[in-house]
Amino acid sequence: MYLSRFLSLHALWVTVSSVMQHYPSVWGHYDVCKTQIYTEEGKVWDYMACQPEARDMIKYVKVTLDPPDITCGDPPETFCAMGNPYMCNNECDASTQELAHPPELMFDLEGRHPSTFWQSTTWKDYPKPLHVNITLSWNKTIELTDNIVITFESGRPDQMILEKSLDYGRTWQPYQYYATDCLDAFHMDPKSVRDLSQHTVLEIICTEEYSTGYMTNSKIIHFEIKDRFAFFAGPRLHNMASLYGQLDTTKKLRDFFTITDLRIRLLRPATGEIYVDEQHLARYFYAISDIRVYGRCKCNLHATGCKEENKRLLCECEHNTTGPDCGKCKKNYQGRPWSPGSYLPIPKGTANIC
Repeated sequence: MYLSRFLSLHALWVTVSSVMQHYPSVWGHYDVCKTQIYTEEGKVWDYMACQPEARDMIKYVKVTLDPPDITCGDPPETFCAMGNPYMCNNECDASTQELAHPPELMFDLEGRHPSTFWQSTTWKDYPKPLHVNITLSWNKTIELTDNIVITFESGRPDQMILEKSLDYGRTWQPYQYYATDCLDAFHMDPKSVRDLSQHTVLEIICTEEYSTGYMTNSKIIHFEIKDRFAFFAGPRLHNMASLYGQLDTTKKLRDFFTITDLRIRLLRPATGEIYVDEQHLARYFYAISDIRVYGRCKCNLHATGCKEENKRLLCECEHNTTGPDCGKCKKNYQGRPWSPGSYLPIPKGTANIC
């Protein structure tokens, strides 16, 4: 009898140890899809909800500019220095590597000198608007996990819209409006994310926080993902269980942080003043040195891996699921309707195996 109890307790301890070794101290990583555990019946698989690690998604992006000939340098032109807007002897020449500013320089490694950046043509056709659409496409559903950060080499634009698509660019919806004067530009009262709450976290706002300044520390624009997470997980995101619970039960919230494409709509370059100086139009242009997008492949909580195959990201599906997002059951595993995994109950979630 004592031996039987000992073996039962030992089996329970091995089971708990085997499961717990896969869970970090902060709940909600979901970095294992299944694990072998030992019971009185022998080895069995214990399945759980799972998701890939977050990563730098810019490594996999495809960028498109509209209009396609908006990049400076063809033909060569001169523009004014950022620090001294009346020193207009800088050159952009697409045929010379040292003077070219192609789109891929928005995503190259930073830290080199001189700084590398993409640059548009100058506002030589004023008063016609200088509009540029920069579209970032992944051909994959992505879940954002950190702030979107755009670093401008020029002054930050006077007017800009960040947009998202959930259907590979067929339709678009605004994420956030940016302006030096929100009321004048977009007929919206200015707000910041700090003005939001759990109940208004999905509100689309216009902010004036990122639309002025020419100094080095005022070149960055944020779309604040983490500040929105903090409404549910706390200021330091210590309570991820609460956030995951909300994401699990509120589809609109989950969709808010999900994208297939991003679009940066540049509507008016930095002027630094109310009136445009028509005698020095080479002062006005857009230049971006860095874009950062962190997230994970959306795999519907059915995969811990996401691989690149034929220049496309694909989930490495578990739980007898298949498809680029693990969005359906494999053939011969369709005895019940497919369902995404669930974060609940914390910490293992529910695998919802096909």
